[in-house]
Amino acid sequence: MEKISHPNQLLEWKSDVIANRPPYVKTIVISSGTCGQASGSLPVIEALEQELLKRNLKNKFEVKITGCHGFCEMEPNLIIYPDGIFYKKLKPKDVPKIVEETLLNNKIIPSLVFEEARTKERIYEQEEIPFYKKQKRLLTENNFKIDPTKIEDYVALDGYQALSKVLFNMTSEEVIEDIISSGLRGRGGAGFPAGKKWEICYREESQEKYIICNADEGDPGAYMDRSLLEGNPHSVIEGMTIGAYAIGASEGFIYVRGEYPLAVRHVTNAINQAREKGFLGTSIMGSEFQFDIQVIEGAGAFVSGEETSLMASIEGRRAFPRQRPPYPAQKGLWDKPTNINNVETWANIAPIIRNGAEWYAGIGTKGSKGTKIFSLVGKINNTGLVEVPMGITLKEIIYDIGGGIKDNKKFKAVQTGGPSGGCIPAEKLNLPIDYDTLAKAGSIMGSGGMIVMDESTCMVDIAKYFLTFTQEESCGKCVPCRIGTRQLFEILNRITQGRGEEGDIKKLKSLAKTVSSGSLCALGQTAPNPILTTLKYFLEEYEIHIKEKSCPALVCKDLIIYYIEPKKCVGCLLCLKSCPVDAISGERKKLHVIDHDLCIKCGACLEVCPPKVSAVSKYTGTKKEKLMKKTSPKRVKK
Repeated sequence: MEKISHPNQLLEWKSDVIANRPPYVKTIVISSGTCGQASGSLPVIEALEQELLKRNLKNKFEVKITGCHGFCEMEPNLIIYPDGIFYKKLKPKDVPKIVEETLLNNKIIPSLVFEEARTKERIYEQEEIPFYKKQKRLLTENNFKIDPTKIEDYVALDGYQALSKVLFNMTSEEVIEDIISSGLRGRGGAGFPAGKKWEICYREESQEKYIICNADEGDPGAYMDRSLLEGNPHSVIEGMTIGAYAIGASEGFIYVRGEYPLAVRHVTNAINQAREKGFLGTSIMGSEFQFDIQVIEGAGAFVSGEETSLMASIEGRRAFPRQRPPYPAQKGLWDKPTNINNVETWANIAPIIRNGAEWYAGIGTKGSKGTKIFSLVGKINNTGLVEVPMGITLKEIIYDIGGGIKDNKKFKAVQTGGPSGGCIPAEKLNLPIDYDTLAKAGSIMGSGGMIVMDESTCMVDIAKYFLTFTQEESCGKCVPCRIGTRQLFEILNRITQGRGEEGDIKKLKSLAKTVSSGSLCALGQTAPNPILTTLKYFLEEYEIHIKEKSCPALVCKDLIIYYIEPKKCVGCLLCLKSCPVDAISGERKKLHVIDHDLCIKCGACLEVCPPKVSAVSKYTGTKKEKLMKKTSPKRVKK
């Protein structure tokens, strides 16, 4: 592979790549990121390759394997260009029909197109699907167009043009000024202005400086960084190289979770390709600038996502945070000035340099520029990755893009910012999404997790769930986080078990503020957010749990009972056979009963009871003890 040693060579190579593409009639793009492969994309790809080979059509139709298309709910999916036909939830058996009817005869297969959950409207064009229509995909759009294993695909879409512009037409100061003027804020969580961080690092005097890409994405339900590394790794490499030129670094690291094998494989391959073509290494593109990147696989500790812990891990030490200042930009990796940004931040750099700071600053709000990628998960019809302009409302994301709540249930809350974020209630659905507005609501942007909850969610249980995670992931270095999160968990646990006491709410608020103000790093400082926001917006649920020993959402096991209604039971034996602890007794076509002393409240009986019968119910409230006696085996037999 010949190295690029001059900017004109890059333009010539781009022209050659485009000119030498075979004259395919159509291109079939198959989403095959981690989520796609988990849903079965690889057998579909194999079936398609075999079908085209069998029909001698390999020279007519191109098959392009890409990263995630974002619409994870519809995986595995494919798009047929130039028509933009979108087919969802494919199986290998669908392939012959797609080849025969759509590729050869231009017919749409109705059963494979997207169907809007609320209106039942069938939409076959990808761009017209509501999930995509309201997004602004600056970073993720190329996931439709790039095979992440082929550098040629990236170059054909102006890849490394921004790097060329920087190396031969801009000074370090001009690059930094562009990033400052763009208004880009770091997408890793805190939202610190990226250009300001670069400027601090640039002004530090040192012969050695480092660049780090933080890809240690540990939030439950979040996979934005993974998607970019898997689907468009060169965008991150180009951004890091521009950043290195700006601050004067010669060595960079991508610290990625070991649980992301496909991302590791794709980014490692991309780094090797970039070296071979002269975009990394010595004398990059014929300039005097040199820079290289190596991949470091993390061991999975959540605290490694904190930048000082991450640096300790790279250095071979235990991932413990340290006190700041000094900040990494002043004294970071091996005590040298270090610039750390996350994957999404680095992916924004090349588009800003290519299109100009003014272009980027024109997107979003006054204090939050550009777009943000969110992982939209939970009780919602259209789960997946969404990229939207800053300032879009929660309602637009949840209903216009996400397709509303599953099973037509009522929206209750959305958790933003991962386990350290806050729960925002239904009355704030019109809240615009930006850093400052979320902070005022008691939540955070975080890295971009967004978990939607419906009326069946218990907010006390949710607070306990997230605190369980942060408490277990605490590194234990500082007392407020190590001991405080455990005490918070114990209080929440008591409340959900029906052992809550008067004064527990006051204790939670006081202790949460102590943990937040006294912890060393952001893990402890933000861990109480789920508690504080659920107390703020759902105080009544806490009071009911404590005073009435009841869970309105019927979630907390210790506060509910399962029972069989005598007038409805038909004796079908389904619940009896499904019970894992033999707590149900009865004969065919005769009344069944649940032994409350044996019942573990797994809910299996409720799941298998036929909807037309609906004999199994669950109850919470002050009459629980009375109902238990009434439906006990002894009472029913009498």
